[in-house]
This record gives sequence, structure tokens and C-alpha cells, in this order.
Amino acid sequence: MNRKITLFLILVIVLAALVISLLAYPKLPDRMASHWNGRGEVDGWMSKSVCLWLMPGIMVIQTIIFFSILLIDPLRKNIAKFFGYYAGFVIILNLFLLAVHGWMILWNLGIQIPSNVFMPVGIACLIFYAGIIMTHVKPNWFIGIRTPWTLSNEIVWQKTNKLGGLLFRIAAIIILIGAAFPKYAIVFVLAPVLSVALITLIYSFVIWKKLKTD
Repeated sequence: MNRKITLFLILVIVLAALVISLLAYPKLPDRMASHWNGRGEVDGWMSKSVCLWLMPGIMVIQTIIFFSILLIDPLRKNIAKFFGYYAGFVIILNLFLLAVHGWMILWNLGIQIPSNVFMPVGIACLIFYAGIIMTHVKPNWFIGIRTPWTLSNEIVWQKTNKLGGLLFRIAAIIILIGAAFPKYAIVFVLAPVLSVALITLIYSFVIWKKLKTD
């Protein structure tokens, strides 16, 4: 997948979000629910004139950020080696934001899928794909597991990200299971992600130390 195709697909997703906003605008209340807490309860509100254009705006901004990385990363040549996976993540992230956008609109129209059921499913998809990327990622300053030890040694980078890729896919499955237990969904999301972060941090140091002493 090249950059032109990636940008075209993202443009289609953003336009879909805008079309949904325009179609839903007349039917929505002036004050929309826009934030939910860990228990799935609404705890934030926003005017629809802002809420309906917020997510498309976030899509555009995060896409600009991801493509800016291709210009400013000192190791951007390495990103080119796994660009297909990189582009795939940007597209999946935009699809996730589109799904969130549609879910928020449905909620405010009275079709209320609990946030602690919907969000774990979406987050699990993102985390699972992040795990796939990690098995292909090359050393760079923005994508992958970046610790002082992975960034200083390519072998440490490869081993740590390979382990991280496996653990993130396992974490995604655990998060997905959390959708079946809405009351504890936030635990199913935070616990595996934080555990993977801690394990890979320690693992990268252990591998680096081992290589240094060999």
C-alpha cells in the first residue's frame, strides 16, 4: 500500500464521518452526550455544533501527525521498510474513530450501546493490530516499544518488539473478553496494557544487560 492509496482511503473515511454528521444533525438534541466514565455513565456534554465535527477534525489532525512522522523521524528510512503495516494502523485508527463517531450519534438518537461494551471491542482491535505491527517494526523514534535499551541496540529492539507483539495480541483478547463483563471493562483494558508495558520495559533492560556482559 503506497501513500496515495493510504491518503485516499483516509479521505473516504473522513468524508463518511462528515456525511453522517450532516444527515444526523437535524435529528440530534442541541446538547449531546460526549463523554462516558469507566462505569459507562455519561459524565460530559457538548453542543452538537461542536460534537458532530470534533471526530472528523481529530481524524484529520492525527493523520497529519502520522504522516509528519515520515518527514521528521531521523530513522524514517526504517519506517519505509514496514510502511504497509504503518499505513494499515493509520487506516484502522481512523475506522475506529469513525465507529466511535457513529456510536456517539446513535447514543444521542436513543440507540444506546453501553460504552463499556462498545469501547473494549474497538480498543481490542487496535491493540491486536498494534501487536502485528510490532513483529515487523524497524528501529525508529515513534513507533514500537521504545526504551533507552531498545533504541540503543537493534537486537534488543527486535527481541523486545517481537515479545511485545505477542503480548499485545494476548492483551487484545483479554480486553475483548472484558466486553462481556461491562462492570469491570476498564480493568480488562488497563490491566493487560499496563502489564505489557511493564514486562517489555523490564525485558528490554534484561536483554540489553545480557548482551552487554556477553
